[in-house]
Amino acid sequence: MNHPTRAGRTTGRTARPGKPRSQKRPSQQNPGGANAPHGEFALPVTRTPALPPAESFADLKLPARILATLTEQGVTEPFPIQAATLPNSLAGRDVLGRGRTGSGKTLAFGLPLLARTHGRRAEPRQPLALVLVPTRELAQQVTTALTPYARALSLRLTTVVGGLSIGRQANALRSGAEVVVATPGRLKDLIDRDDCRLDQVAVTVLDEADQMADMGFMPQVTALLDQVRPDGQRMLFSATLDRNVDRLVRRYLDDPVVHSVDPAAGAVTTMEHHVLHVEEDDKHATTTEIAARDGRVIMFLDTKHAADRLAKKLLAVGVRAAALHGGKSQSQRTRTLERFKDGQVTTLVATNVAARGIHVDALDLVVNVDPPGDHKDYLHRGGRTARAGESGTVVTLVLPHQRREMTRLMADAGITPRTTQVRPGDAELNRITGARTPSGVPVTLPAPAPQRPERPARQASSAPVPRGRGGRGGRGRRRASSETKAR
Repeated sequence: MNHPTRAGRTTGRTARPGKPRSQKRPSQQNPGGANAPHGEFALPVTRTPALPPAESFADLKLPARILATLTEQGVTEPFPIQAATLPNSLAGRDVLGRGRTGSGKTLAFGLPLLARTHGRRAEPRQPLALVLVPTRELAQQVTTALTPYARALSLRLTTVVGGLSIGRQANALRSGAEVVVATPGRLKDLIDRDDCRLDQVAVTVLDEADQMADMGFMPQVTALLDQVRPDGQRMLFSATLDRNVDRLVRRYLDDPVVHSVDPAAGAVTTMEHHVLHVEEDDKHATTTEIAARDGRVIMFLDTKHAADRLAKKLLAVGVRAAALHGGKSQSQRTRTLERFKDGQVTTLVATNVAARGIHVDALDLVVNVDPPGDHKDYLHRGGRTARAGESGTVVTLVLPHQRREMTRLMADAGITPRTTQVRPGDAELNRITGARTPSGVPVTLPAPAPQRPERPARQASSAPVPRGRGGRGGRGRRRASSETKAR
C-alpha cells in the first residue's frame, strides 16, 4: 500500500523519530519586518522553491468530492494562507504557516491532510493522520470544520480531548479512525492505555503551536511527534512564533514552505483597537454598560472566580450573561457556547480558555476587562472578532496603574491603539462600544438539560506498556497537570 510521505522520499528511509534535522538557516532574518511582534524568531529560508500560489480551489489537485463539498459549504475562493500553502502541502511538503486566528488555517491544513489520507483504511488503534491542538474548544471547532470533507471522502474522524468519556474515545480508536484531532494530554493517556499507536501516522499537524508551548505542553508534544512516522509530512501553524516554536520547527520540519501573515498587521487592517482609561471606582459600571449593549460581546477576565462574579452581577441587572472557564464541565462549556452563538446569551464572560479556538460569526466586539498578560494573549483574545476579513473592535479597560504596562504591551504587539478617558454614561463610550444603561430587571437563564452520567472508562489490561509508546503505563489515569491546562 502506498503511504503519503514527504515529497521526493521513499518509505524506506531509516531516520530515527525525533532526530534533529539538518537545516541551514541564516543567523539573522526579520520574520515580519519592523512591525513584527516582540520576541519572535527568524523564519527559515526555504531551500526548495515553493510552488506558486493557487488562484482557485479548482486549480489544486483536490479530490472531486472535496471540491463539491467546498461548493456546498459556500467556500468559493481560498484565503491567502490557503492559496499559498495548499499547492505545496498537497505535494507532500512540510509547511510552516503563521497567521492570526480567523485567517483560514483550518482548511489550509485540513484539506491536504484529508486528501493525502484519502483511499487508505486505518487498522484498529492506528490512525493515519493527526491534528494536535491545545484546547478542547479548538479541537471541537477543527472537528466541526473538517467533518463535511472527511465524510465526503468516507474518512473516519474522531476527537480525543479531556472532559469527555475516555472509554468512548478508546472505542472509537479501536473501531478504526483515519484522522484524530486531539489535545496532547488525553492522547498521551490513550497511548499509555495501549488504546492508540502513532507509528502509522503519515500526516501530522500542530495547530496553535505557540499556545501549546505557553500552556506547558511542549514535553508531551515532542514525545508524541517522536512516535509518528519519521518520513511523514508535518505542518505547523501558529499565530505567533517564539523560541519554543522555533525548537519544534528546527527539530521536526524539513525544508518547510513558509507563509507568514503578520498577526499584528492583519489585526490593524481589520480591527479597531481602543484603550479606555477608567478610574477604579468607575470600572464596574463601565463594564456593565458595555455588557448591556445591543449585540453580543466577549469579555475577558483574569480568573474564573472573577468571571463567575461578573456574570452573576450582570444577570442581576438584566444582562443575559454566562461565564466560560476551565472550572466548568465540558458539557457546561459546550452548552454555554451554543447559547452564545444562538443569542440566548449576549455577553460571554471568559478567561483565556476562550482566547483561542472559539469561532462565532458576526462578533464585532471583544473587551479586555482585565488587560492581558502579554501581547500574544492580546492578539488571541482579539482574534475572536474580525475573523475572515470581517471588521471588529477590541477594547481594553485600563486603570491608572496599568497604563505604562499596557503601552509596552501594545508596542510589543505592533499596534497603535486609540486612547480615550471614559466614565459611565459618556457619549464616547457609547460610540466606541454601544454601551447603554441596563434594564435593571434581573434575568434567569433556563437550566441546561440534565446530562446522562458517563460510564466509567474501560480499564486497560495489566500488561506493561512498551517503552517508547507513550512512556508511563498510566492505564487511564488523567494527567492533571496537562488536561486541566487544556480546559
